[in-house]
Amino acid sequence: MIDSLQFIIFLIAIALIFDFINGFHDAANSISTVVSTRVLSPRYAVIWAAFFNFSAIFFIGTPVAKTIGVGIIHPGAINNHVILGALGGAIVWNLITWYFGLPSSSSHALIGGLIGAGVTKAGVGVLLWKGILKTAAFIFLSPAIGMALGFFMMVLTLNLSRNSNVARSTALFRKLQLFSAAVYSLGHGMNDAQKTMGIIAVALYSQGLIGPVFHIPFWVVFLCYLFIALGTMSGGWRIVKTMGTKITKLQPMGGFCAETAAAFSIIGASLGGIPVSTTHTIAGAIMGVGATKRLTAVRWGVAGTILWAWVLTIPASAIMAAVIYYFVQ
Repeated sequence: MIDSLQFIIFLIAIALIFDFINGFHDAANSISTVVSTRVLSPRYAVIWAAFFNFSAIFFIGTPVAKTIGVGIIHPGAINNHVILGALGGAIVWNLITWYFGLPSSSSHALIGGLIGAGVTKAGVGVLLWKGILKTAAFIFLSPAIGMALGFFMMVLTLNLSRNSNVARSTALFRKLQLFSAAVYSLGHGMNDAQKTMGIIAVALYSQGLIGPVFHIPFWVVFLCYLFIALGTMSGGWRIVKTMGTKITKLQPMGGFCAETAAAFSIIGASLGGIPVSTTHTIAGAIMGVGATKRLTAVRWGVAGTILWAWVLTIPASAIMAAVIYYFVQ
């Protein structure tokens, strides 16, 4: 029993490390637009984003956490080694994509890790296809929705601002970008922190430590929001450059529209319990904003490289998780 409890504590520590890396990896999503438009310096941008990452604790329950915990693979097939394999595969893939400056999805890396470790343990019969297909569909729907909303927001804003001069418009949207970055960071915290909550809760549930009914204890909620905020404060500067400057050149108006469009999409998905990629959504929104100038304003070659990282995330993290599970089980 002591050994089992010690292993659970070890798993919780690994999960919180993943949560920290998630915030570190995805800091670019929250701050790239305000940094690239020079509304905030990088130092103040990460503090701003981290504050609103944690503030999400007051705005939503745990629907995404429940999807991760009991909606991807059958809870009965989950044990400590499956969770360790899933977290290990996700962490390795996150670090690889961070090193190469690719804004991939921490969410899908974790889901791929669960699939890889779960199938290695008990075969494909453990997969819950409803949850997996819903999540996989949003690999493509998230950037598409973000792009459509970003394009619509930019067109609407341009029309509403047509009688304003450039200097006045820039000054206004520099202030509004603080609001849009805050709302986006709130949505990021809502969705991404819950994924780690789901992993920790299912580890506790599999050992009978939270009773017969699956739920998310408040101390788990608090720790996950805290660690993702701390990770965001550490920043992932390689990805900031990709998101903020390589896809398209942004001005404060475009940054405001991209962040607002992505925030609406992510918060809507969070309320529906759908674990989406905040990376996919903000990247799509930035592309949609850039496309309002002209299609060539978007560097589609960079976008194509990012798309490949998105498509490969689930299978790559699944393979890594399977290998880790095989060696630790």
